[in-house]
Amino acid sequence: MQLQPSPAAAPHAAHLFDMPSRHSATNPPLAVVTGGAGFIGSHLCERLIESGWHVTVLDDLSTGHTANLQRLLGHPRFVFLHGDVTQRLPLALATAHRFYNLACPASPAQYQQRPVQTTLTSLVGTWQLLALAQASGARVLQASTSEVYGDPREHPQRENYRGHVNPIGPRACYDEGKRCAETLCFAFHRQHAVPIRIARVFNTYGPRLRPGDGRVVSNFIAQALRGEPLTVYGNGQQTRSFCYVDDTLEALTRLMESDVEGPLNIGNPEEHSVLDLAERVLRLTGSRSRLEHRPLPADDPHRRCPDIGRTSRHLHWRPRVALDDGLRETIRFIRHELAH
Repeated sequence: MQLQPSPAAAPHAAHLFDMPSRHSATNPPLAVVTGGAGFIGSHLCERLIESGWHVTVLDDLSTGHTANLQRLLGHPRFVFLHGDVTQRLPLALATAHRFYNLACPASPAQYQQRPVQTTLTSLVGTWQLLALAQASGARVLQASTSEVYGDPREHPQRENYRGHVNPIGPRACYDEGKRCAETLCFAFHRQHAVPIRIARVFNTYGPRLRPGDGRVVSNFIAQALRGEPLTVYGNGQQTRSFCYVDDTLEALTRLMESDVEGPLNIGNPEEHSVLDLAERVLRLTGSRSRLEHRPLPADDPHRRCPDIGRTSRHLHWRPRVALDDGLRETIRFIRHELAH
């Protein structure tokens, strides 16, 4: 069987192939992680390997790093493919049982440098994976984001809140791309019965965040360790919720194997101001860096905190790692990175 969506539907068509029977000696359980060389993706790959899965990563390395996969390269159940989800997908993905779609830059500094590619990654990439899943019967977990809520007028944010998003602002390539990806997932689910799972991931941090990659945790830690001023945008009273990577992974894998499509918020409901985070980083690093205030970027959310009641009920999950404990692990990693 070969399915090919209309060329008019998107710039690149997904080419699909006859699918072998599900779990068998010649078709072992395979999880595909797009964006698997990234921060969250690489941790997810390790967890899946530990759980007995065969894992294939597809990553164009625009923001990911093969160094994140050093523990897995050479493992008999792990394959790395260098590729772009907006291009023709490799045949090796056609036998997957699970697709974890994490293929999109998550840092504003990164996605605003390549807004066209960021938008297409969310739209074309998600569309191609869903088309593969339609043919194979695989399940797709879409890593969506708290940014679908924009600069919210509801607090904390519940999954039925429709958001307050600027569709033409500098963050729209990411915000609206992720919103449309959710739309595609539910369209394939309703029209073609594709099994989907939608995770709205709030700020995640931990080891493998790259120093100064544009996210507030890594920026503050790198600046503190270098003795540079910590860059605080606006008055620093804007809030975020920070979820340690191990907690995020536990929720993602539980959601994938659950019977709920979502969307579900995945994040820590403890709310912290940016100033509070800066003070914690200075204390935990022992840095004497000062704070340097700069103008607040356009469309930067003033408050961000998830309501995880629905997630807790469906997944029997709550984050466990305290912020200071997670920051210590992240500081240890970034300190090592800066020294080498």
